[in-house]
Amino acid sequence: MPITINEKTFKSRLTKVFSENSLSSLLSQERCDKLLFLTRRMLEENEKYNLTAITDPDRIILAHYADCATLAGRLKRGATVADIGCGAGFPTLPLAILRDDLRILAIDSTEKRINYVKQTAELLGLSNVTAVAMRAEDGGKNPEYRERFDYATARAVAELRVLAELTLPYVRIGGQLIAMKGENAEFELSAARRAIATLGGRNTTVEEIKLTDGEGEPLSHPLIIVDKKEKTPANYPRPYAQISKKPL
Repeated sequence: MPITINEKTFKSRLTKVFSENSLSSLLSQERCDKLLFLTRRMLEENEKYNLTAITDPDRIILAHYADCATLAGRLKRGATVADIGCGAGFPTLPLAILRDDLRILAIDSTEKRINYVKQTAELLGLSNVTAVAMRAEDGGKNPEYRERFDYATARAVAELRVLAELTLPYVRIGGQLIAMKGENAEFELSAARRAIATLGGRNTTVEEIKLTDGEGEPLSHPLIIVDKKEKTPANYPRPYAQISKKPL
């Protein structure tokens, strides 16, 4: 059943939220149109794919679009990005809309979600997105993907000791892992320092993201940023059963 969203109201709200968070430079008329289309499609497909628990368009703008947009200013021009465990396409789809210079590989082990991301990218004309159904640890061993990316991103995927082993093998030396984490980020980082170092990561920092829509409840969460300084040893990543049973 088609989802009814008032175009004028949506775009006004989108523009306001991006302005409140110093993200206005990322928007254009075309990008507003694409984010509106993405919202309608996501909500239409939500029952089929269980894509998001957030179904209010105003909250989608803040919690999905503005949140993913905070990555946009951190990525160098023309960068390659591996989004590990992309789920419903976050941050892949908003990033691809807001930064058409990026080349993004979206990876998820759930084929129906990858099909959704792939079809949505095609409908939006996002030629900078490639979506592949595979396990993250398999891709990390594949020479086509191993240490080929400027950045790896992940949003609400796994505890950091596990996440580091699933993501850092994709990042080339000189690149970064940027993990969008929740309230336990500092605790996770403390536990994951050995894993990060083993996998070639250094200089880990935590940056607090604070977003507001100017009216309701603000949104805040940490980003964990890891610099990749050394090659990941060839024996990583291990099979997922080993990663989860005995994290580094």
